[in-house]
Amino acid sequence: MQLKSRHYDAPDMDAAMELCIEKGWSDGLPVVPPTAARIDAMLEACGLEPDKQVAFIENRQVSVSAEKIAINAVLAGCKPEYMPVIVATVEALADPLYGYHGPGTSTGGAAVLMIVNGPIAHELGINNDHNLFGPGWRANATMGRAVRLIMRNTIGTMPGTLDQSSLGHPGKYTYCIAENETDSPWPPLHTSRGFKAEQNAVTIMAALGVHQYSNGMSATPEGVLITACAQMRVSAGTARQPCYAMVFAGEHQLIMKKAGFSRSDVQRFVFEHTKVSIAELKRMNLKDGAVKPADEQAWMDLVETPDDILVAAAGGKAGVQSCYIPGWGGKAGSQSVTKEIRKP
Repeated sequence: MQLKSRHYDAPDMDAAMELCIEKGWSDGLPVVPPTAARIDAMLEACGLEPDKQVAFIENRQVSVSAEKIAINAVLAGCKPEYMPVIVATVEALADPLYGYHGPGTSTGGAAVLMIVNGPIAHELGINNDHNLFGPGWRANATMGRAVRLIMRNTIGTMPGTLDQSSLGHPGKYTYCIAENETDSPWPPLHTSRGFKAEQNAVTIMAALGVHQYSNGMSATPEGVLITACAQMRVSAGTARQPCYAMVFAGEHQLIMKKAGFSRSDVQRFVFEHTKVSIAELKRMNLKDGAVKPADEQAWMDLVETPDDILVAAAGGKAGVQSCYIPGWGGKAGSQSVTKEIRKP
């Protein structure tokens, strides 16, 4: 294939890796030098020509070509077969509903959470089990990393310039999981977003860090969710009503399944039990002004609608831990987006 990116010479692989780091193409970790042969293998795996425009980031006026995606996938350490997932994720980043510029530049420090569904998750070995958000799985680690490197190297989302994140979080290295469709008490996440179970899809959202909670005392869905809601409701203080992701691990999955508690049941319960009064927000210094009597009965919803809560099953089978993940911005800022993963 005819590649158009600038070529650099290096005497050996060690020097090539150091060159990549010196040029600022790394996230701080060692990278795999993107040779022409490695780039070609990535492009062949997704069936795209190098100059094919995969996405156009409107706010940045940046075109993201298949070649640029392939280069960053190599840098991240991806296998060629990971490319369709990365391509679909980049398409999602460019969707107007995601609104790239806001979460990409905010001081709030959002990362790109990727949730993969469909047969491809098993084929690629994407972890959906123990240590879900932790290290140990090449697919999870390198695909999420590739997306961040594309944001950095191709779109220009560099720390301190475009990326104004005050604190950031480890998800900005990589933030990629698969849903455990086999053990889930619910149909796969992507089927609730217009796709068939046999299709492959990736759902992304502009996400803050993972908030883990424990509940080993409750044997009912309501009991587990009350614990989650008690922590989630304070997040309404942002007044942006972003989307949220809730990930339920093994023992909590079983509680939901035994009770026949559907995904929509979870969404409705959480929506109703995360409301917070304006008075409480003012007392917590999350809203301006003195507390007025009327504020005690004026309520704010965590999200605009129950559907703004993504509900997925993943994580280890043992333990009584689950988590929620706040999103960045509301519907006027950034929404979750699901795209089909197309294999050639």
